[in-house]
Amino acid sequence: MGDLAQDVTIRPARTDDVGAIAALCGELGYPMTTDQCARRFVALPELHVVLVAVDAARTVLGFAHAHAAEPLLLDRTAELATLVVAADRRGRRIGHHLVDAIAAWAKGAGFLALRLRSNVVRVDAHRFYERLGFTRSKQQVVFDRGL
Repeated sequence: MGDLAQDVTIRPARTDDVGAIAALCGELGYPMTTDQCARRFVALPELHVVLVAVDAARTVLGFAHAHAAEPLLLDRTAELATLVVAADRRGRRIGHHLVDAIAAWAKGAGFLALRLRSNVVRVDAHRFYERLGFTRSKQQVVFDRGL
């Protein structure tokens, strides 16, 4: 477990970060415009957190988004909804530190566990999460229905 590079800081996302966040979502396979990201960002309800990793030049290198996931059948659980680090910055422990910061937020907010979902095709991501202490708990199928 190494330290985060001195020139990288983890901080709460701000509205001026949404362009970079939108671009990172595109890298993850979820393209969106800056305007779409801005609308979604400002509309996030309570018990959501978005953290960014930025370098000394204030360039957003990655981000993580987590929120309350409190279904009736589980104890207070936070869900890591999104984690992405710019492709050219991966392997530098930025994702690790973003997850640690999300875990600290969740613990501080009184959650008892941190859960995430990862697409079955993201095998490298699965290995990454397992190295961070996550364990596989189930496989599922996701269904969507337009409204």
